[in-house]
Amino acid sequence: MELVWLEDFIALAEQGSFVRAADARHITQPAFSRRIRSLEQWMGVSLFVRTPQGTTLTEAGRHILTDASEATSRLYRLRTEAQEVAGHMAKTLPFAATHSLSFTFFPRWIRQVDNGAPIEAIRLHSDSMAGCEKLLVHGDVPFLLCHRHPAVPSPLAPGLFISKQVGEDTLVALMSPSVSQEIPSHQLPYLAYTEASGLGRIVAHRLYGKAAVLALKPQFSSHLAAVLMSMALEGKGVAWLPKSLAEQEVGDGRLVRALDESWDVTLQIHLTRPVAPLSAAAEVFWNKL
Repeated sequence: MELVWLEDFIALAEQGSFVRAADARHITQPAFSRRIRSLEQWMGVSLFVRTPQGTTLTEAGRHILTDASEATSRLYRLRTEAQEVAGHMAKTLPFAATHSLSFTFFPRWIRQVDNGAPIEAIRLHSDSMAGCEKLLVHGDVPFLLCHRHPAVPSPLAPGLFISKQVGEDTLVALMSPSVSQEIPSHQLPYLAYTEASGLGRIVAHRLYGKAAVLALKPQFSSHLAAVLMSMALEGKGVAWLPKSLAEQEVGDGRLVRALDESWDVTLQIHLTRPVAPLSAAAEVFWNKL
């Protein structure tokens, strides 16, 4: 049994394709297929149904997926803890944070909460929401900092992850003053988030079923709120932007409301972690929040 087999199994379950999973794992497709077969031989059962359209998990595969993810995370945490105890690495506390929070919220927040925890260094991974969730699930980071909305469920398994609210924010529909005020609100060019964006999930939920009232025309999409803000500043359309990110631009008058306050979306900022035990430094940090 090899750890890489479990990582390959998780990647194939996520991708649903040997070609895409092999590419994600940075190995050739034949080598990837051999490792999956080795895992199935070790398990003594088939874990995937192979079809010309792709792969799906068998009942046995679905049964072990959650435990495989947790076991992989635990093994990497054990390695980190052993190296810390042996003094081979600094007590570094890694975080994953979505791009918009990395730019604005995280630097101020971490200064406020870093109050005596045994941490020698902090490492921040900034990515899309989907990328951050993968880092957390795979055990690459103990903590994920992101926006959340109570009505939009997280794709993370509730039995395996818990979170604490550590802040608040608001999504506001903003545009450049240069956009013609004569354009009806339902015809405004729309700067949208992609599916990889957590903010995109929240905005999509807010706009669901509102086409009769607000039929915005998508003109551009990105998973980065900062990119959408740049496009809005250039007068390319309206974007729902975090108030924390656009605060300076609104104060300077370079961005103005495109819609009234009834279209604002109140957000929570959460720190999420696995239910399973973390390193000693991470547990101390969590308990002091």
